[in-house]
Amino acid sequence: MEKNKISFGKILGVILLAYIVYAVMHTKVEIANKDKDIGYSDSVFSLITTPENKVLEDALQKFARKNTFEINITYADNLEIVDILNSGEKYDAVWASNSIWLDMLDSSKVSTSDSKSTSVTPIVIGIKDSKAKELGLKDKQVKMKDILSLIKEGKLKFSMANPITTNSGAASYLNILSTLAGNPDVLTSEHLKSKQLQEDMKAFFTGLVRTSGDEDFLNKSFIDGDYDAAITYESSIININKELEKSHRETLYVIYPVDGVSICDSPLVYINNHNDKKKKIFQELQTYVLSDTGQDILLNSGRRTWYGGVTDKAPSDIFNKSWGIDTTKYISPIKYPAESVILEALELYQTKLRKPVHVVFCLDYSGSMYGEGIKELKDAMQYILSDAAKKSMIQFTSEDKIDVIAFGSHINVLGSGKGNDTGKILNAINNNDLDGATSLFPAAEKAIEILATESSEYNSSVILMTDGVGNIGKFSDLEEGYHQVNKDIPIFSITFGDAEEDQLEKMASLSNGKVFDGKIDLVKAFKTVRGYN
Repeated sequence: MEKNKISFGKILGVILLAYIVYAVMHTKVEIANKDKDIGYSDSVFSLITTPENKVLEDALQKFARKNTFEINITYADNLEIVDILNSGEKYDAVWASNSIWLDMLDSSKVSTSDSKSTSVTPIVIGIKDSKAKELGLKDKQVKMKDILSLIKEGKLKFSMANPITTNSGAASYLNILSTLAGNPDVLTSEHLKSKQLQEDMKAFFTGLVRTSGDEDFLNKSFIDGDYDAAITYESSIININKELEKSHRETLYVIYPVDGVSICDSPLVYINNHNDKKKKIFQELQTYVLSDTGQDILLNSGRRTWYGGVTDKAPSDIFNKSWGIDTTKYISPIKYPAESVILEALELYQTKLRKPVHVVFCLDYSGSMYGEGIKELKDAMQYILSDAAKKSMIQFTSEDKIDVIAFGSHINVLGSGKGNDTGKILNAINNNDLDGATSLFPAAEKAIEILATESSEYNSSVILMTDGVGNIGKFSDLEEGYHQVNKDIPIFSITFGDAEEDQLEKMASLSNGKVFDGKIDLVKAFKTVRGYN
């Protein structure tokens, strides 16, 4: 929202205009953050940051109370933060995962200053200790091409956060791109056009067996599942290993590719809204985060808080040498490319390089969806299965497979096809009739049946949307069928209306999936869940 210039000679006009501006801004922020009652005001310090910084929330709130100011913290992924700020939403500070995202801010709308790194986190490869030993990777200098060779030979599978929706995924992806391109001084658009690089990247992603739309879920799915490796933050591997040790399970061994590693610098930055009071609060807040107290919290979460790159004084209970973590060796960082190249690379990933997916949508057509409910569902599917999805870089391609199941009193397979040819499917979605009760579990069973014979060339998943309680079929039947298939097929559910979350959580627990809230914005929920498949 553009800053309003007012005449101080008209006091009553100023008061009225200020009230209108506040009301409009408050309403707009509410629309963007409907799960929170927040709004921009001169009396509240407003910070937008990434979910990984929740570890400091309690400390920041305590610090704010002690210093007699109020702080509102909004969490969003990095690309979402860029979109929010570039759209005109007003915040007093931004705390991103990486400086590359701040380069994407529109300087004509967002004026930033006083940027300081609060910690550094390298992107690493964590491999089951026994697997790393079996593959001869322990205590050895490993290049990314060595990892590629193991993937091509079918010896290594891995999980990774989605490059489109997460910082760790984007940083991991840029790391792989740069090193497989021969580690140039900086990656360029010409490098991205290389057929050899594209072939190598496609081969690399054949080893990707689980994609996550956020870092926390990547950690959880790895702990709950059974995977060989993960490419993610060093801090994430540390926290995964802590949980694995608690349950007496095998930990991961950390690999730092010698040909280059992505470094994430977690900058905390002031947004200039021409308010001296807010700037003073920011400076106090930034000083606190960089103080021993703030740094200790970040350190305990697995982030590197020292300066100079190396140290022999890192806490051994966090940076455990037996996990392959070495803070005494200098890490060779890759140089991040220009903003335009990053965006080109992300689009290339989504359209050509990523592993294809086979997704089965299960859509609730029970009687309770009558009226606005079914309209919102059709609008959401129109967005996801059409060219409109390109705006968010979540579009399907000709390499992907789509099936759509409608469920009410009966199960109805509406259609199937390639991800870029969904006209007939959308027509069937728009013309299907509502059908009484809710066959929730039978619909999920049918979806698993469709995916049961799918090859490993695809990552398979189920996306299920419901507004009510499953009252036809039993969870035990789905559970039995799922175990018989014996494949990693996550069930992602979206709640709508009065959906029974307990039933959906059972399916998520069974399949290492997740439940998403679509009660406020169904299109946004479908967009979010696309980051997980």
